[in-house]
Amino acid sequence: MADGPFRFQSGAGNFYPQPQQLNHFNTRIDSPAHPSRSDFAADLPSPTRSPQGRASPRNAFAMNNHHSQFSQNVFMNNGHNGHQRFGMPMNSSKAFQGSSHHGHHNQHHGHRQQQDHAGHGSYSNHHQNSSSSGFSAGTPHFAPGQLRNGTPGHTQNGLGRPPNEQWQQQLTLYQASREATGTHPHARNSNIAKGLSSSDVETTKRDADREERNRAIQRNNEQSEQLWLQMDMGGQGLRALSPALFRYDFLTKLYLNSNNLTFLPPAIGRLKNLEELDLSLNLLVHLPPEMGMLVNLKSLLLFDNQLHDLPPDLGSLFKLEMLGIEGNPLAEDLKTLMIEEGTRSTIAALREQGIDMPPPEHDREWVKVDESTKNAEAERFTVMSYNTLCDKYATQSQYGYTPQAVLSWERRKHVILAELRERDADIICLQEIDGESYNEFFRPMLAENGYRGFFYPKSRSRTMPEKDAKLVDGCVTFWKNNKFVCLDKKGIDINSTATNHPDMKGSADVYNRVMPRDDVATVTFLEQRQTGTRFIVGNIHIYWDPRYSDVKAVQAAVVIDQIAKQAQLYTKQPPCTEKALFRYSDGEVEGEDPKEPLPEPGPSKEYRDRTEIPFIMCGDFNSMPDSAVYELFSTGKLEGDHRDFQGNKYGNFTKEELTHPFTLKSAYGNIGELPFTNYTPTFTGIIDYIWYSTSALQVTSLLGPIDSEYISRVPGFPNSHFPSDHLALVSEFVVKNKKERTVVQADFGPQKNEYRDHRGSAK
Repeated sequence: MADGPFRFQSGAGNFYPQPQQLNHFNTRIDSPAHPSRSDFAADLPSPTRSPQGRASPRNAFAMNNHHSQFSQNVFMNNGHNGHQRFGMPMNSSKAFQGSSHHGHHNQHHGHRQQQDHAGHGSYSNHHQNSSSSGFSAGTPHFAPGQLRNGTPGHTQNGLGRPPNEQWQQQLTLYQASREATGTHPHARNSNIAKGLSSSDVETTKRDADREERNRAIQRNNEQSEQLWLQMDMGGQGLRALSPALFRYDFLTKLYLNSNNLTFLPPAIGRLKNLEELDLSLNLLVHLPPEMGMLVNLKSLLLFDNQLHDLPPDLGSLFKLEMLGIEGNPLAEDLKTLMIEEGTRSTIAALREQGIDMPPPEHDREWVKVDESTKNAEAERFTVMSYNTLCDKYATQSQYGYTPQAVLSWERRKHVILAELRERDADIICLQEIDGESYNEFFRPMLAENGYRGFFYPKSRSRTMPEKDAKLVDGCVTFWKNNKFVCLDKKGIDINSTATNHPDMKGSADVYNRVMPRDDVATVTFLEQRQTGTRFIVGNIHIYWDPRYSDVKAVQAAVVIDQIAKQAQLYTKQPPCTEKALFRYSDGEVEGEDPKEPLPEPGPSKEYRDRTEIPFIMCGDFNSMPDSAVYELFSTGKLEGDHRDFQGNKYGNFTKEELTHPFTLKSAYGNIGELPFTNYTPTFTGIIDYIWYSTSALQVTSLLGPIDSEYISRVPGFPNSHFPSDHLALVSEFVVKNKKERTVVQADFGPQKNEYRDHRGSAK
């Protein structure tokens, strides 16, 4: 497939040009047209005429140095040119005769087209790209006077001069693409090996310094060891692509031009690191929707195919700088938009069509975890945790693959509300809700469904004017008022709590790294009206930046420590005496069906120890399962020298082992966690959790993952069906029966039976 290793054999330096000489292709692309000449001037090299001064030395050695199995293919792809530039097998006289005859025909035809160039100012193409060895060297597989897609050999866009610089660049690329029809054309015109790149060592490492507000970035600190990231398979006569190709997901450049491809398999969407893809001079009739997964593409060349339209999924390619579409029978409006406004406007138009993309075929299904608690009288309740993506963070620059109409808060908030109502959880913990959205939308709307709520914004809001403070996001907890009564609620400013913590006094890092982050958490103390069971519900949003893993660990430790102290106070909370629901003057009960009698409220349960109180901790922890945060919550301890502290000093927090008294487990840990909870092109991972105390609660079922087939067509969230880049987590719990204290009776031996005989109870 590649002859790169052979070009560095002994003696190659005498014939093969140095990298700086191989700039013919780049020069043609980058050089601006002379202002005094027509863009289709006669002095442009005709596709049937190769410039002797540059083409001959470039290709002479390439042919002679080819591996023997490729020699015939190379001849067939280039011998029809009329210039006998390549060395040929001397024992192939029949092939030679066929080539000479065909070359004579092309010379005559090329002369006529040269005049056509000068007279009409239009491009022409008479490069016949032969396929594999199934075709003879002298027989083109399409007529010389027309392209393979049935269009004439020259195209006319109706304009004497390109309307703008970008379309001029497109036409220049188009002409260069028609000229580069030989084997491995891109490798021949650059300093990369034919087939596979071994000269340019690149890296797939992403720039972790680029700020993505409140978004996690996948950790990838190791430089890629892959030595080649480019592949040139041009001019090979390919009719189909091997599935093995799509395992090379590290590729950044892939050239499949000048082949006989009639379709692309959906697996093309796996090559998510591609930045350049050339599919020119093929027989493609349509593009698969999975092309929209290639969100890192900057150049997509589709010249001279048979495309009548482009799928709306291409609208996800928000980084695309050049979309080459000339030579396709595209719809007139699409072609006009491309000519007049360029690539970005065309991609934006396609992106806005993505609002109507089909939904997942299957809804998220419930996964049964424990069916042993089937007692109808078991105390069951559901909990939901959801980062809703605050309006001010949902920008086109941040989510360029999402239609602007979909990012609109007016649309997204209604989709979020619909999901909250559909899931109908008893307790809802939301992150990234701003004050205005809470007070003016979610609180009144969810009140119609019987919810009460508690909202706590980030600490910066307390230093701002009211009009600015209401746009600051925070955490909010809702609960069903007909099921729970709120005994207490508190907000935690994590930065001030950390700086005032006695274990971190004198630490400079807590002031320099933790204090500037104004993340918050909330604690809500609820009591079930009918059973008297009490619950501690935590809700947290930890700092997002992956470079601050130490800050994440400190924030988690500070919050769990604060909740542990609060839980100790809750063990002394007096019984709740007013648990009856509010009744209106006509006797109707708030949030209840008046036809159904209400059960009498049960007495408040007492808890001798803080670990006996059922505890749930929800939130966006911005931490993966291999992080210090996960370790602290799941094991109850964290070593002070954990790698996530990065050597920073936080007083006793890093001198000693951190611990907390709760026995916690991730609800989704019962099924090995979801495949992801946050889904974007730059990051896909698990960062949201619902933690619960295993001593008091048991998970019975969980809302499962999204259909994987749907995910294979969607490059990232949000989209028209998922309004946030996070998934909603929902878990059903049952309260474990509280173990009663066993009364130990004294055993008096044989006298026990005598005593019973005396009482007349037994003989």
